[in-house]
Amino acid sequence: MSSAATTPPSVDKVDGFSRKSVRKAKQKRSQSSSQFRSQGKPIELTPLPLLKDVPAPEQPELFLKKLQQCCTVFDFMDTLSDLKMKEYKRSTLNELVDYVTVSRGCLTEQAYPEVVKMVSYNIFRTLPPSDSNEFDPEEDEPTLEASWPHLQLVYEFFIRFLESQEFQPSTAKKYIDQKFVLQLLELFDSEDPRERDYLKTVLHRIYGKFLGLRAFIRKQINNIFLRFVYETEHFNGVAELLEILGSIINGFALPLKAEHKQFLVKVLIPLHTVRSLSLFHAQAYCIVQFLEKDPALTEPVIRGLLKFWPKTCSQKEVMFLGELEEILDVIEPTQFVKIQEPLFKQISKCVSSPHFQVAERALYYWNNEYIMSLIEENSTVILPIMFSSLYRISKEHWNPAIVALVYNVLKAFMEMNSTLFDELTATYKSDRQREKKKEKEREELWKKLEDLELKRGLRSDGIIPT
Repeated sequence: MSSAATTPPSVDKVDGFSRKSVRKAKQKRSQSSSQFRSQGKPIELTPLPLLKDVPAPEQPELFLKKLQQCCTVFDFMDTLSDLKMKEYKRSTLNELVDYVTVSRGCLTEQAYPEVVKMVSYNIFRTLPPSDSNEFDPEEDEPTLEASWPHLQLVYEFFIRFLESQEFQPSTAKKYIDQKFVLQLLELFDSEDPRERDYLKTVLHRIYGKFLGLRAFIRKQINNIFLRFVYETEHFNGVAELLEILGSIINGFALPLKAEHKQFLVKVLIPLHTVRSLSLFHAQAYCIVQFLEKDPALTEPVIRGLLKFWPKTCSQKEVMFLGELEEILDVIEPTQFVKIQEPLFKQISKCVSSPHFQVAERALYYWNNEYIMSLIEENSTVILPIMFSSLYRISKEHWNPAIVALVYNVLKAFMEMNSTLFDELTATYKSDRQREKKKEKEREELWKKLEDLELKRGLRSDGIIPT
């Protein structure tokens, strides 16, 4: 067997190679790979018999030999090198996937370190550097991993290994440890969405099987998010990690631990401040899951969202409004009373937005039956906050669709509390008359000042006598 099967690739050389390959690939951003072998000579693997062709007692030993062979890592950026051996390894990996899925008695104690070693040699590597100034994840195609023909099968094998009925966490925990999990989490920064999808499944299985690693996994995800929010604003796997968290939060026991509440307030809410929010906002349902577990968290969550409300990005405002509606869908009436004033002050600003989509999204709240019932119960507080904005928009807004929606909202308010509606209408009109009167007085004063200034100028020029 080649020495490449026992020696991990040099990190320095991997890094040097990757930088060179990525610079070359940047023009097309199609694929790159940090997997390669350092020597230039061809790799030769000794063909082994198929597992099904040897007697059952000999299969475990042959299984180990095949795992060791698959530790060899090939250079996929050189498409013409080692074609025969690459195909041999691919077929061997396919065989291993099938074997670990259907065979019984294959997961001996000796197999565990060899499995973890083979997986580690193949998946753990320095990721190609990503130039965040050139790559826009919302617009550009991701850089795909060139070694995927092998890498996909390694992930598939590892998942089948973890899901096997014979899998023993007590034996595996010696090899799948904190260091292994840490390296696994670093791979979530891969630009290849196919790899991140497999990693999501792998980490989920590990979290389910290894109770002793759960707190560590949560802590490290917490650290990744904090670094993402406060330092780099760059990490490709945020959406996938949030999906894993969604499953984890579902399993939280009540009452919630202080660390879980702190994670919500100190990490999940500040995630809304980053520029790339749209890439993972769909996974923000984690927040609603927290509120379904503990309704008392509603007030700090909504106040947190209001604190970080976007001021110059209408696309993010629409996302915030959508998320807020999801929260209001599960809010308890007692919690709604605590946040209704600051909440509807913000909604009033959104309704007044000159941006059509922001105003429209805010006005759609009145199409939600549950939110309407909450508004009706608290109309004496909410109607005075909203009235002046709605009335003014009904007369002044540039978009006829928004004006039509506003009329519907005003009509709903009038039906809820006609007495208060009439009072607010009278007050609004008298306030407007007072404002118009002040404006007129101000204009007259300015005119007098201009006349005085004109006369003073004419006197100084000697045109009229002093």
